[in-house]
Amino acid sequence: MSVHFVGAGPGAPDLLTLRGRDIIAACPVCLYAGSLVPEAVLEHCPDGARIVNTAPLSLDQIMAVIADAHDKGQDVARLHSGDLSVYSAMGEQLRRLREMGIPYTVTPGVPAFAAAAAALGTELTLPGLAQSVVLTRTPGRASAMPEGETLANFAATGATLCIHLSIHNLERTVADLTPAYGAGCPVAVVWRATWPEQRIVRGTLGDIGGLVAGSMERTALILVGPALAGEGFEESCLYAVDYDRRFRPQSADSVYAGSKE
Repeated sequence: MSVHFVGAGPGAPDLLTLRGRDIIAACPVCLYAGSLVPEAVLEHCPDGARIVNTAPLSLDQIMAVIADAHDKGQDVARLHSGDLSVYSAMGEQLRRLREMGIPYTVTPGVPAFAAAAAALGTELTLPGLAQSVVLTRTPGRASAMPEGETLANFAATGATLCIHLSIHNLERTVADLTPAYGAGCPVAVVWRATWPEQRIVRGTLGDIGGLVAGSMERTALILVGPALAGEGFEESCLYAVDYDRRFRPQSADSVYAGSKE
């Protein structure tokens, strides 16, 4: 018996990986975060599966369901939205499973920031503008922020910021970022990326507060950085005609000439 953690993606049911789909179909027990995972994903569960919405449960109650399945020799599919590597609360469950001696696997999913970037039709790392993406959040009731992880510190790098779980702190977010990026810096807020009701608001640090004006909550992602403009960047060397590379050597003297790798 194993607990299989599956990243269920940002919302669209068809953004579930094939591996995730097959795991769900093979598990007689499925635990899912009902507040964020669309019910259409549950259509992959086998007939007669025990399906438990964990949204109203405590961690102890969730682990009790898993322990019961373990005693019965039943594999468990544990579904979380997006990808499990960020803001999934998977870590505390894994710690409990290790203490209980219950094996587990982890299958990644499409993360919210990638879904948001796709919805915007943009690359977050454009040459000469930004080559780093910072996934962060602002302090909340559930989780404080470590001392050095401030928006001001991240903004000083000039990277593209993807700010989770913070739409309710939009005013403070703008105030913290404006000194480094400037009021004209592009901003996009993507609400419920890939869901049918998806909504996108584009603006700048100077006007995004008024454009959003409390119209979004919870599942909105704030993206900030020069790369969001999609202009003013250099073309990469990768496809330049004079760029010497393994798959396109530029001369007989190239270190890549004759290479089959």
